[in-house]
Amino acid sequence: MSVGIKDELHRKLRVARANLLANLDDLGEYDLRRPLTPTGTNLLGLVKHLAGLEFGYLGGCVGRPAQEKLSWIEDGSIAEGADMWATADESSDYILGLYRRAATHADRTIDELDLDSPGRVPWWTEPDTTLGVLLIRMLAETAQHAGHADIVRELIDHRAGNTEDQLGGDPAFLARFTRQIRDAAEKFRSG
Repeated sequence: MSVGIKDELHRKLRVARANLLANLDDLGEYDLRRPLTPTGTNLLGLVKHLAGLEFGYLGGCVGRPAQEKLSWIEDGSIAEGADMWATADESSDYILGLYRRAATHADRTIDELDLDSPGRVPWWTEPDTTLGVLLIRMLAETAQHAGHADIVRELIDHRAGNTEDQLGGDPAFLARFTRQIRDAAEKFRSG
């Protein structure tokens, strides 16, 4: 039996979610929260952002709103990026639990609706859409942010995400590999 498009998209979304969350393993509160890019990217913020998107795109936008309110949406602070970081009052357990609840809610939506089920995204210029389009959007968002989380985690403790499995997690190999890349780049340094 062949796997259908909906099943494959859903499977890939689950894999991307797991990759995202794996980057938070064994870290303390500080490392989960601290911004490691000039734009403030941080691990808990990525998870919080995706929780809101899951509840939105794979919930409210297809007529299945979440049973819980998200404070940053309710108070409008999402416009100032409040979905991209965890406040001191938002514990990591809360953010991770929120994400898991959002994923469960989205999974039920995906299981119960067809890909051509109608959806509506009020903030899009062309708001009418389908669950299929929203599922593709959510998969793309999750994969992108899981990749960000791979990089942030590597900046914290040098643990490589999926790359470690592909290149073999041997530190000596990774040092040689990185030096080879750096040496090639140096040939193009100007000045």
